[in-house]
Amino acid sequence: MRRNILAAGIAVAVVATGLVATGVAVTARSASAALSDVPADCKTVTAAYRSDGQALAYRYADKKTRTEAMPGDMLGWVPTGIVTFLESGSDAGGMNHSLATHPTDGNIYHIKRITDTIDGVEKVTTHTVTRVKTGFGGTRFITMAWPFVYRAAGTSLYRYKFSFVDGKPTLSGRTTISSHAWDTVKTLDHQRTIGTGTKAVDVLFGIKSNGQLKEWRINHATPVAVSSKVLKETGWGNFTSLGRGHCTSRPNGRALMGITAEGRASVYFDANETDGLGTDIKGGSLGLVGWTEKAY
Repeated sequence: MRRNILAAGIAVAVVATGLVATGVAVTARSASAALSDVPADCKTVTAAYRSDGQALAYRYADKKTRTEAMPGDMLGWVPTGIVTFLESGSDAGGMNHSLATHPTDGNIYHIKRITDTIDGVEKVTTHTVTRVKTGFGGTRFITMAWPFVYRAAGTSLYRYKFSFVDGKPTLSGRTTISSHAWDTVKTLDHQRTIGTGTKAVDVLFGIKSNGQLKEWRINHATPVAVSSKVLKETGWGNFTSLGRGHCTSRPNGRALMGITAEGRASVYFDANETDGLGTDIKGGSLGLVGWTEKAY
């Protein structure tokens, strides 16, 4: 998840490990392995959930990593997949929407968050969770290329159309994009949409279990006509999460941040995110940063 994040620019608890969501900055971790191939102004953030259902943000900025938790952002369970969209607001507060799949009940839920700054601390003041649709058991990940939601379960990739009907979040019936080998895809995120109307194409990227970094293109009008390209042949298979960010001084590029189950993070810079090539993706490991909770 545009960006698949929980919130941006939030004043929250900050810790390297073992954080408590108090709204007080505790500490941040310096990314000592500063990477010469990654511009200093690159930023990226990945959504995560602690085992008790507290939402987290794993953030890389200013060559440092930090973990953020906003008071009041407690879901109470850990989604199997989550994507955040329709973000708006200012430094004082804001609003965003998410879709999240439940680990046991087979449902997908809509989460609406409204934040406000109280006594100098931004908090979630409204946290509304609404069931949208059943039939989402076994979900491994979801992402959104508005208005479409892509979901992987088993060996298949599915697509749904999201809308608000009379203010109520709604998903269409599913379209099967592919029923082959999607169990080998570990992550999926939306990079951009090109074209309009019947010629619109969603460009998605992700990691496969064989270590490949790959790009897929899915046509809005004929979604079963999927094309793909390998950007990197090896070296990406250990990541359980891959997020996309930006670099202020290099607007045509993108930052990528991968996280492993052991809590290691790596940051990369793709000098041209639209060229469909992996030869210009450079970067490397930041080492252990303590990010061991479920990340998306």
